[in-house]
Amino acid sequence: MSTTRMKLVMVGNGMAGVRTIEELLKIAPDLYDITVFGAEPHPNYNRILLSPVLAGEQTLDEIILNPLSWYDEHGIRLHLGKTVTEIDRVRRQVVAADGTTAAYDRLLIATGSNPFILPIPGKDLAGVIGYRDITDTQTMIDAATRYQHAVVIGGGLLGLEAANGLMRRGMQVTVVHLNDWLMERQLDDQAGALLRQSLQDRGLRFRMGAQTEALIGDADGRVMAVRFRGGEEIPADLVVMAAGIRPNTALAERAGLHCHRGVVVTDTLQTVTDPRIYAVGECAAHRGIAYGLVAPLFEQGKVCANHLAQFGIGRYLGSQTSTKLKVTGIDLFSAGDFMGGPGTEEIVMSDPFAGVYKKLVIKEDRLVGACLYGDTVDGSWYFKLLREGRRIADIRDKLMFGESSLGDVGHEGHHKAAAMADSDEVCGCNGVTKGAVCKAIKEKGLFTLEEVRKHTKASASCGSCTGLVEQLLMFTAGGDYSATPKKKAICGCTEHSHQEVRDAIVDHHLVSMADLFRHLDWKTPNGCATCRPALNYYLISTWPKEAVDDPQSRLINERSHANIQKDGTYSVIPRMWGGETSADELRRIADAVDKYRIPTVKVTGGQRIDLLGVKKEDLVSVWKDIGMPSGHAYAKALRTVKTCVGSEWCRMGTQDSTQMGKDLERAMWRMYAPHKVKFAVSGCPRNCAEAGIKDVGIIGVDSGWEMVIAGNGGIKTEVAQFFTKLKTADEVLEYTGAFMQLYRKEGWYLERTVHYVARVGLDHVKRRILEDHEGRKALWAELQFALDGEPDPWFEFSKAQVDLRQFEALSPPAPAAGAQTAPSLPVRVNV
Repeated sequence: MSTTRMKLVMVGNGMAGVRTIEELLKIAPDLYDITVFGAEPHPNYNRILLSPVLAGEQTLDEIILNPLSWYDEHGIRLHLGKTVTEIDRVRRQVVAADGTTAAYDRLLIATGSNPFILPIPGKDLAGVIGYRDITDTQTMIDAATRYQHAVVIGGGLLGLEAANGLMRRGMQVTVVHLNDWLMERQLDDQAGALLRQSLQDRGLRFRMGAQTEALIGDADGRVMAVRFRGGEEIPADLVVMAAGIRPNTALAERAGLHCHRGVVVTDTLQTVTDPRIYAVGECAAHRGIAYGLVAPLFEQGKVCANHLAQFGIGRYLGSQTSTKLKVTGIDLFSAGDFMGGPGTEEIVMSDPFAGVYKKLVIKEDRLVGACLYGDTVDGSWYFKLLREGRRIADIRDKLMFGESSLGDVGHEGHHKAAAMADSDEVCGCNGVTKGAVCKAIKEKGLFTLEEVRKHTKASASCGSCTGLVEQLLMFTAGGDYSATPKKKAICGCTEHSHQEVRDAIVDHHLVSMADLFRHLDWKTPNGCATCRPALNYYLISTWPKEAVDDPQSRLINERSHANIQKDGTYSVIPRMWGGETSADELRRIADAVDKYRIPTVKVTGGQRIDLLGVKKEDLVSVWKDIGMPSGHAYAKALRTVKTCVGSEWCRMGTQDSTQMGKDLERAMWRMYAPHKVKFAVSGCPRNCAEAGIKDVGIIGVDSGWEMVIAGNGGIKTEVAQFFTKLKTADEVLEYTGAFMQLYRKEGWYLERTVHYVARVGLDHVKRRILEDHEGRKALWAELQFALDGEPDPWFEFSKAQVDLRQFEALSPPAPAAGAQTAPSLPVRVNV
């Protein structure tokens, strides 16, 4: 190292401190000899991604941000596993616990924070840990191999991620939270309730409003139970404290630096006590606030680097924060005053069944807060409106529907990326703008998502901006864009991805779940509720007539062949070919409604009749009395074929859409798929059947038919893409069937057609269907073979492997001799 350079020492080797060094090296690479002390034996890693490591989705090597070679390349002397215990401000040197010293001209404190450990009896027992670093993560992974019961204290982001990871590792997990709803700092009560219900459905348990009084240990000094106020106890072999963090200021306090809610710093990130010493990250307190989110810490790093470089022009004035997170796969976003209050008004959209909740808070014609659950695609746009303070009167009627509602939406999905200004933020975690991403793509010749992450760090933290970064790649790199998504395992039972499993089933002719588990060395012998439905679908769709359907690997709706409702009853939707019915069918439906006292009869959006509130023990009889085929409204299958009346009745109709719809439905109604599938046939370009937002849309024109594919009318409406023009009804059947079979063979379980086509590319689908004449006919023949003889679960119970015992009411126990008996009531068992 040069003796003419100034000496910079950094205490702490985490994300905020190393980002400051990175920014400094960009603008003043030769100004300092740099020494870094890290208490952990690891180079800088992404703490945000500890949760995927715990859940088995990533490895420790994959979350390293700056490998050891990076420190070497920049001449940084790195001391790993060494804790600095003293700052000698007179001699201007730091001293580590092992006696290592380093002199400084400038000192950067980036010691982060410590987990808050509840001051209760038993907190020092073995098996009681915080959740902050790699050591904590490894401790939990090891505990999951030896113990059964885990308790996580704290229902914030970190606590829920710890709970999910431990559950994925096979433990029975209870989350204890003092407040009435989860993540109260990021969500309001309604969004918190939705999150709790979703996590409960996955297997987590909750004790809300519970106050932990003590931890109980066994004879060996390990925790064995958690005691609540009131005396109740629950078993606990592992207790994870995730009740908050506290700035790590012990070293700064010993050095005589002023600390209050952190190491107090100025707008230049210099400590108020000693201007030679700087502080950034979770240990720093700026204007009374210690930030815990990544984005503001990186903003601090940029300003701090500016002053270390002796430019002296940057000022950190605080951060207006937004939170965009993924909690166990659920998208969340909040910003500003999302709780509302005096003088504010709220616009709320709530769809609990679909798992979507949006609340926008407005004050004096400006957006001041937003809380989104489930659908966060417009979070960045709302945050931009909030920061700019723009008046929203002119867009108020479209505000809830997002940025895309303000203009036309192109088929390729590039519109949002193209419309952004260079100064607009793409990655909130790392403070990366569109301009920075596009500049890196152009100047460095980047073609993949991984390359963009490496050079800009956009999408490298929480991952919620990945889609937008991919759009920028497609928009900027054009035809050179290479979509190389990081492999993601199906679940914690395996390291194999969906595609690897599909390939193995084909290549090795696997026809049973046992064969698959054995061949792919499944970690969990019998799989789990996440992987089994996917594997079952892959087997039966790949090897029809050979692989045997496993009803127990299907979800509750498909096992019951009816759609369970929130009160435990079921809905029955008989199939009506192309939406057409008859007086006889209507009479049978009406008779069943009266006979079984079905409370609600409703016409669906797919032109069918929905009988809501059917008791489970009545399902078999209702099916029998109606005598109509299954509408598969509960299944990952063809749901509906919506039609208009077409040329048979309509003065505007150019083609017989009703007959075409009936033919399509009869040809494919028994078809299972990766996800639900909906068709529509319109008799003319006026498109009354809404074919433009279906998985397959057929639109009548003078010369025949136009076919569009990969539309979606769900939470985020996707307009179908034009595919081809067809002349005859037979061609419509062949091309539609071939596309469906291609989707069945290549789609991943729970992947809609819109996402499948986005993943493989429309050009790929066109090559397989439009350009390969023989291949198209082969796909259509494969589908017909697979569907031939496929049973109707309502009427072919034995062939469809329907377990009729699930529909039987349990008999109450016989009364004791001489006991009075009350009128018997039917008892339902919901499987």
